[in-house]
Amino acid sequence: MPSHVKLVAVTKTHPVEVILQAYEAGHKVYGENKAQEMKTKQALLPDDIEWHFIGHLQSNKVKYIAPFVELIHSVDSLKLLAEINKEALKHNRIISCLLQFHIAKEETKFGLDYEEACELLESYEYQSFKNIRLCGVMGMATFTDNSELIRREFKQLRLFFEQIKKAYFPLNDHFKEISMGMSNDYPIAIEEGSTIIRVGSAIFGERHYT
Repeated sequence: MPSHVKLVAVTKTHPVEVILQAYEAGHKVYGENKAQEMKTKQALLPDDIEWHFIGHLQSNKVKYIAPFVELIHSVDSLKLLAEINKEALKHNRIISCLLQFHIAKEETKFGLDYEEACELLESYEYQSFKNIRLCGVMGMATFTDNSELIRREFKQLRLFFEQIKKAYFPLNDHFKEISMGMSNDYPIAIEEGSTIIRVGSAIFGERHYT
């Protein structure tokens, strides 16, 4: 693993005991995709864990994670960003966020297109937010064995990042993250410039659904 790439260990559906084992082995960065599950686990685990929210986040669930979440990867609307800003203010925090882009062929994936992202960044409402910090972009590639398609989609996300950085954050040192790559495609993502990978099943095995 290159030193510039952060590994988010994705623990959704895995019990606290599994996370504690990984924590005791030295890993402190974990990702969840359900707000209430993250809140429950956070209360039971050591305070120095860095929590990343990686799933689709509904506005009415932001309140559960606002007191402690380190990075929200999945901002896909101005409405959601406004809610994060509101809840962060209540806790006197600045919450770091990534803009999620839709880069995959599947229609089921969430995310902005480039024009929507520009519209958000140019809006008066966004520019009034004081309790969020945009730090980069996130995207999920198509779930496929076609590595060339995956590579093209990651290249597209990298291009979006570079265009937005140049247009809106040229002097901002915080805007530096490209969150892309999961268990099945993270080696390609790293080759294409990922700074954060989200890996679950490759570490903990398949998820356990109840």
